[in-house]
Amino acid sequence: MTSGQDRSSERRWIVLSEDGRFVTLGRASDPSEQEILDAEAALVRQGLAGWLAVMQGNPYVGMTPRLMEVRVLGTPTSTFEKATEACVEAILRRRQEADG
Repeated sequence: MTSGQDRSSERRWIVLSEDGRFVTLGRASDPSEQEILDAEAALVRQGLAGWLAVMQGNPYVGMTPRLMEVRVLGTPTSTFEKATEACVEAILRRRQEADG
């Protein structure tokens, strides 16, 4: 069983969109260059842009996750900081709603 401390210190690769939504690319290993290029192409096809980032912490429990920018995907018109703020706010809101 994974302890709360372990879940809070987990690290995952994510694609962060400008509006704060994210998808996980992986936790067990680093994404390959091809996986990153495929994720970027998928964003661009949808008219979106964002960032490859590392999320430290579990988005569902534990400490508030921290995000670190790795590289730009597409051509964002916003900033990584604004996307990070939207992402963390959404995570905390979902946690609060789940707690009732």
